[in-house]
Amino acid sequence: MRPFPLSLTAGLVALSFSSLLLAEEHWPAPLQALVEQGLEIHGEFAAPGGLSGYAASHRGREMAVYLTPDGEHAVVGTLIDAEGNDLSAAPLDTHVRSGQEAEVWQRLEKSHWIADGDPEAGRVIYTFTDPNCPYCARFHDQARPWVEAGEVQLRHIMVGILRNDSPAKAAALLGAEDPAAALRAHQASESGIDGSAQPREIEEQVYANNQLFEGLGLMATPTSYYRNAEGRLEKVEGAPDAARLETMMGAPRP
Repeated sequence: MRPFPLSLTAGLVALSFSSLLLAEEHWPAPLQALVEQGLEIHGEFAAPGGLSGYAASHRGREMAVYLTPDGEHAVVGTLIDAEGNDLSAAPLDTHVRSGQEAEVWQRLEKSHWIADGDPEAGRVIYTFTDPNCPYCARFHDQARPWVEAGEVQLRHIMVGILRNDSPAKAAALLGAEDPAAALRAHQASESGIDGSAQPREIEEQVYANNQLFEGLGLMATPTSYYRNAEGRLEKVEGAPDAARLETMMGAPRP
């Protein structure tokens, strides 16, 4: 059997796997065939027309799978009703995106970051920061009113990706006696901190942060994550404009 091209999710792709039915498998045969090719099924949901819906993902990309009433075929794609409404979006949001968001937030929490602001602040923002990134310095300055008012805590996930000396500078900041003070001084200085040899544990923290940055598919610093008023995960790339900044901070400028 040829591998199913999971990347081709536009449109509807019909699959027939009746010959693969195995009584001991948990999923119906068409779904089991997809699972064996790397599809992850997150949950089942009701679908019209006698179909059974399944919320799934492949390499972080969500997709809906619909099983025909006879259990012999699966359709991968978006289900549209007579009025043009997307019937797949809500189940994917419930079963896939919310879980993925929780996983990303947990990975951010477990990363190696420098706390900037009141730990009891009502809003926490994780932001990937490279010591040589001018836009990171701009965002650091933009957030000062909310941070100093105790409304927001920034958690700078230090990475070293922009220049050859970025990893050493990131390690020097993470390894400083007072990392928050060192970061403030670095952002306020023209020359910034000098890279210096750090214990292996600190250097490995920078490496782990770099791996997280790449693993999340990020391309630029700063990239920031926060939870909005509904608790959903939001991502902002670059230094935000004034309107987006207030949205990120969760309140008007103090």
